[in-house]
Amino acid sequence: MADLTHSALHGSSQRNKRTGMTLGLLVAGMVGLAFASVPLYQLFCQVTGFGGTTQVASANPKGVIAREMKVRFDVNVDRALPWTVKPAAAITDRIGKVDTVNYIATNNSDRPMTGQAIFNVTPDQAGIYFNKIECFCFTEQTLQPGESVEMPIVFFVDPDLDENPELRTIKEITLSYTFYASDSEGS
Repeated sequence: MADLTHSALHGSSQRNKRTGMTLGLLVAGMVGLAFASVPLYQLFCQVTGFGGTTQVASANPKGVIAREMKVRFDVNVDRALPWTVKPAAAITDRIGKVDTVNYIATNNSDRPMTGQAIFNVTPDQAGIYFNKIECFCFTEQTLQPGESVEMPIVFFVDPDLDENPELRTIKEITLSYTFYASDSEGS
């Protein structure tokens, strides 16, 4: 009888170990997917322009068309980042023309602060046509106490926007940035 009980307990212990290992692997896999989801979502948005995600370009190979587009600039700063950021003034220009504008950021704290910006474009469908050649949002920025810096954006609106029937009536695009404190050294 003792052998039978020991054998049953041993089999139950093995099943519990297998179940525990399976659950542990499942949890580890879920954590891995959670970390991978952000880069995968960013890649999806960059490829499709989903959610107003802009494109990255080195130049405008398609030229300039006669249709004009007004581009407005907006900014929000997270409360954890003691910066004041002034957006660029709105511009109206021909679609396809490469333009440069500057945001101005000031660190209002008494210590170096590192921040970064995330962005989106509205209307969302225009994101795939908004191309940035240079942008401060590509890298973290560290500002010394009281320091102010100009933060350039070099961009163009892809002339293919004019061929999208859903965007034929669009006369204005808004590029919006949200600045937040970075976890890097200096913040």
